[in-house]
Amino acid sequence: MKTALVTGSSRGIGRGIADLLRESGFSVVYSGTRPERPADLPEDCDYFPCDVSDAAQRRAVLRHVSDTRGRLDLLVNNAGVAPLERRDLLDMDEASFDRVIGINLKGTLFMCQAAARLMLDGLQAGLTDYHPRIVNIGSISAYTSSTSRGEYCISKAGVGMVTKLFADRLADAGIPVFEVRPGIIDTDMTRVVHEKYERLIAEGLLPIRRFGQPEDVARMVLACASGLLDYAAGQVLDADGGFALRRL
Repeated sequence: MKTALVTGSSRGIGRGIADLLRESGFSVVYSGTRPERPADLPEDCDYFPCDVSDAAQRRAVLRHVSDTRGRLDLLVNNAGVAPLERRDLLDMDEASFDRVIGINLKGTLFMCQAAARLMLDGLQAGLTDYHPRIVNIGSISAYTSSTSRGEYCISKAGVGMVTKLFADRLADAGIPVFEVRPGIIDTDMTRVVHEKYERLIAEGLLPIRRFGQPEDVARMVLACASGLLDYAAGQVLDADGGFALRRL
């Protein structure tokens, strides 16, 4: 059975991705920073805690995948955080910057690196029906300025380059790497500014006038995992309700 590891999948977008992959036939390893299995996760789900900013924990979760499944067909780098406090760019402090960059960017980069090595080993070993792929979850914040959460924007811009670099490095080995960029998704992360986004959407910010849902992002990840997009390695899929369109 094909195996997927989804980081940051105890709730929100990651949970939606992991659930859909599981429904679609993947053996899914759910992962998050909570040390204990989330209470709302089905008993037969495999949950392994991991803070992706920590090298030892990254190694541990990948070792768990290798020991229990013997293969990693899909890595979805979804783990990410917003600043604990929204601050003007002139007031952003280094502690907040280090935390957000450590999880969102460093964690994604080194999960890609470690997973790529595991995938290359699997290809070298000749695993049956083995076509590994990596999907990084970025954000429209990669190219959209939000001066009250600059560290988040910088981290997601970096994820875009991480995707390009690994797509380039791994293309010759037949390991496609993609990025899915969510827009305004109805999750805990956007709940603190829900009313603001609700008003902007109503005023026409998005051509598709609704909040995105985790399943909207999950379907794009599933498309990447299907193999139908493999010749488009390195491409960005915008799960944003049309936000990226330039309109007059």
